Amino acid sequence: MESQAEDNSSVVAPEAEFHMARLIYESGGRGGRGVFWGSGWGRRGWWAIDYPSAEFHLTRGLRRLTRLNVADDSIHVHAIDERIFDFPWLFAQQVGRWQLSDEETAHLREYLLRGGFLVADDFHGVYEWGVFTEAIQRALPGYPIVEISESDALLHIHYDLDERTQIPGERHLYVGPGGQVLAQMEGPPHWRGIYDEKGRLLVAINYNMDMGDAWEHADDPFYPEPMTALAYRFGVNYVIYAMTH
Repeated sequence: MESQAEDNSSVVAPEAEFHMARLIYESGGRGGRGVFWGSGWGRRGWWAIDYPSAEFHLTRGLRRLTRLNVADDSIHVHAIDERIFDFPWLFAQQVGRWQLSDEETAHLREYLLRGGFLVADDFHGVYEWGVFTEAIQRALPGYPIVEISESDALLHIHYDLDERTQIPGERHLYVGPGGQVLAQMEGPPHWRGIYDEKGRLLVAINYNMDMGDAWEHADDPFYPEPMTALAYRFGVNYVIYAMTH
């Protein structure tokens, strides 16, 4: 039930130096499907996919790999929730299915231009790209979506990220010849972004990738360890960038 995934939205303020926020949104997509069957949760919105395992592993990784004081769980907020301004790092998954009202896009724009940082993750193919860009361009009209350059501070703020290995969801994996685990994706990976007039990255876009799944399956021997390790390094860099810019 979707309400179960919203239980922690009663949190009033951040519980630690870093407290992850996950964006709640109405969802649709091909066939108008607004919910998915989550293991052990029943029907819940696509915004909650990979929860809580992705948060569990990412927050523990941040504690191991940085000196940040990190909250145990994420808070779940709508774009129009005023508490969103207390959380500088906002995570949105399955954004190829999100549906944002005009009020939500206006609040998201205010959040981002006032210093917020959005990570858009787990969407694939031309159709989902179109759904995502229609909404984000309503939120940030006139701000172009560009490829993040290899010299960008985001890729060097903690780890030097010179690998562009595609990070798949578990559903994209299969066993190939000789038992090697391979990924079949809907297109090549792209690390894209939206910047403000001063060059600050407002939105980090993981297109044709699923970092949330890589965090979620960090303990799964079937999921390739190099892809999980890279997803952790990107996650750490995203968080430190948000906390310092």
